[in-house]
Amino acid sequence: MFLTLSQLSVQYPHTAQPAVRSVSFGLEAGQIGVLIGPSGCGKTTLLRAVAGLERASGGQVALGGEVVSNAQTHMPPEQRRVGMVFQDYALFPHLDVRANVAFGLRHLPKPARLQRVQEVLALVGLEGLHGRYPHELSGGQQQRVALARALAPSPRLLLLDEPFSNLDVDLRERLAHEVRGILKAAGATALLVTHDQLEAFAIGDMIGVMHQGELHQWDRAYTLYHRPATRFVAEFIGHGVFAPAQIAHLGAEVQVQTPLGPLQDVAACPLPSAYPDGLCDVLLRADDIVHDDAAPVKARIVRKSFRGSEFLYTLQLNSGETVMTHVPSHHDHAVGEWIGIKAAVDHVVTFERGAAAGAPPAQAVVCNGG
Repeated sequence: MFLTLSQLSVQYPHTAQPAVRSVSFGLEAGQIGVLIGPSGCGKTTLLRAVAGLERASGGQVALGGEVVSNAQTHMPPEQRRVGMVFQDYALFPHLDVRANVAFGLRHLPKPARLQRVQEVLALVGLEGLHGRYPHELSGGQQQRVALARALAPSPRLLLLDEPFSNLDVDLRERLAHEVRGILKAAGATALLVTHDQLEAFAIGDMIGVMHQGELHQWDRAYTLYHRPATRFVAEFIGHGVFAPAQIAHLGAEVQVQTPLGPLQDVAACPLPSAYPDGLCDVLLRADDIVHDDAAPVKARIVRKSFRGSEFLYTLQLNSGETVMTHVPSHHDHAVGEWIGIKAAVDHVVTFERGAAAGAPPAQAVVCNGG
């Protein structure tokens, strides 16, 4: 691992609880990692600790096998060879694009400096804008200049703090894909902080979900969505609800009974003894519920959200339980209408009945669909 955090904790003076508590994860050279979570979860504090802007109160940070932070050691930020892109880009308004990008290259001879500026401007697609000033650029172009300036000194790690938050919502995901391409072309190792799931999914190789100073899961986007390790991750990532369920034996097979009926073709499911009386909560994602007019189970539409190619319907069953489903947008049903639905669950994820998302991170039990 190129970047390794081992049981890292950060505690500010005069605070009862650490802002970051016993966080461990690793990032390979050339990988892009993303930290995501609600405001105040500790993700920016963790990023600042990696940069050297905050001291570790416990655990350690290692870069390239070298310990740069622990309770006894603190390498200053300027010695870590870490680049940083801030939320507001922090461009110098009185300097043009070329001078902004060259700011961290003053140690190079002028010919080498100019060559490196040309290289990174080409990398971010701004070759013809070297003479413009920040106020003459769009938000997306300013973001690219900030990225070029951070990449110019060839840092061994690039840190990005909410780099797309000042941009229009429609631009964020597209630019996240573009920035991913730029970082991959540069061979950069990067760690990014965001609160936006679409940004995280678009740019990250590995994604960490944080809550109340703890890292609940460090994994790929697919695994976070389909195999959440904790109830908080299950709630925070994607659209879904928890429904009461019971795991029971049906002859030689194990079956999961839900308000939508039994889940079929479930292999490697936990035994009923995994929970008291087999009672648990099952995670039902919006894509686990299929609209089928011929289905015996009916649900009433209580809310609908138009997403262009699809609707996100929130539905209420006769039993009072709520589920969600994605439906192609040409299936335009009215709020209050009853429609047929059925469960089509590939990954059955169960939790202790009624556990709170903010409780200590109890682990999920995942069943693999047949």
